[in-house]
Amino acid sequence: HVQLVESGGGSVQPGGSLTLSCAASRILNGRVCMGWFRQTPGTRRQALAVIDRAGGAADYAASVKGRFTIYQDNAKNTLFLRMSRLKPDDTAMYYCAAVRIYGNLCSRNYDFNYWGQGTQVTVS
Repeated sequence: HVQLVESGGGSVQPGGSLTLSCAASRILNGRVCMGWFRQTPGTRRQALAVIDRAGGAADYAASVKGRFTIYQDNAKNTLFLRMSRLKPDDTAMYYCAAVRIYGNLCSRNYDFNYWGQGTQVTVS
């Protein structure tokens, strides 16, 4: 079992920036897809950005492409989400997640099965 712990959330003014971190308690064996999601009360969780831990291009939701950047430090088992030009609509609970993908592509549509507890981001 792996634990994911997010940090870096907080309050920021519109147009500002934040960087979220997600520390994994251990390395998942095999090919792994890592991602960031967000959710507001009463809505479905939205996949924002995913990246294959082995490297390669990231996949972004249209709503954050060009403003958010997902990246990782594999030596530290840590995933990041750099968020810039934040808008009030970006206010949500942000979660990181992971899933073994074996021979498949890392995709926002994957059924992620390891989740962190979330970190709140408020833009106002």
